[in-house]
Amino acid sequence: MVPYKNKILYFLIFALLLFTSSTYAGRGDKAGTASGVQLLIPIGARTIGMGCSPLANLRGIEAIYLNPAGFGFGEDKYQVMFSTMSWIADINVNYVAVGTMLDDIGSIGLAVKSLSIGKIQITTEDEPDGTGETTSPTFLTIGGTFARKITDNISVGFTSNIIYEKMANVSLTSICFNVGVQYVNIGGVDGLSVGALIRNIGPEVKYDGIGLLREADVTDALRKNSTVKIEADEAELPSTIEIGLGYKRNISGKNNINFTSLFQNNNFSNDEYKFGIEYDYDNLFFIRSGAIFSSIAENQENIFGPAFGLGVNTQMKNVKILVDYAYRKLRYFNGNHVFSILLKF
Repeated sequence: MVPYKNKILYFLIFALLLFTSSTYAGRGDKAGTASGVQLLIPIGARTIGMGCSPLANLRGIEAIYLNPAGFGFGEDKYQVMFSTMSWIADINVNYVAVGTMLDDIGSIGLAVKSLSIGKIQITTEDEPDGTGETTSPTFLTIGGTFARKITDNISVGFTSNIIYEKMANVSLTSICFNVGVQYVNIGGVDGLSVGALIRNIGPEVKYDGIGLLREADVTDALRKNSTVKIEADEAELPSTIEIGLGYKRNISGKNNINFTSLFQNNNFSNDEYKFGIEYDYDNLFFIRSGAIFSSIAENQENIFGPAFGLGVNTQMKNVKILVDYAYRKLRYFNGNHVFSILLKF
């Protein structure tokens, strides 16, 4: 007989694979045609320093973005995380998350991610060189997460994200969902974990607003001029399916090492393979590295290069403090600098 907890895991992973395998495949030829791509911008110095690969064994509030199931394995009553990243073209990504563990119910959290883009000159069809006015685009994602351990080894998590984008006089608002699972100590092997995730499942989105109104000549009417509205086209969200493995073990004394890997199947870009490694000394000092590889043609180049990171874990009275830094090399742009602070109570 298959143990009940294993039946649950097999069903969850099979459901994830069945739902997505018939719907999504790596489509590099569709790159640049999705909307809501800010949903794919990674969060956290630890995550980015390991090549965005620790899907299977990232724990606590750090896991809300990468795999909400890991949030269910958190051991602290309250957790707060702050993160900021210099992304590309002078765009900064800011993130804050708070969460708490509810006894016998699960863990709940709230996260906000925003892009700081600055001012952009407004251009129109009649004034392509600019109107003299500027606008500051808004890209905001607000997510609520619920995660729960269903056994000592299995956790599931669910995130509902509200997406809001605004540029000048047009905007869009929509919702999407992430569903993930983690299984630790597979087959009784201590430190061996697997994770799976469906990301950004939601309806098609489109822009609306007064910025789509235009003055037009109506030739077959008594009133020559009229206001018409341009109907914006709908676009899909950049959905993915991700499967990861992780293995953490003690190598000697207080020295530990963590290997992680991830396969990401994208519906609007090529598939990606991500790998990471983390060394920690007694859970106090961390050194990390990671890389992302894409299944791209020979004449194409992956914009994201290798990543490196450091972390320090300390405690002040009853507050645990983890400070992380990561650097990721980019092609054509300055590299990403990422800073994170995690507080646990």
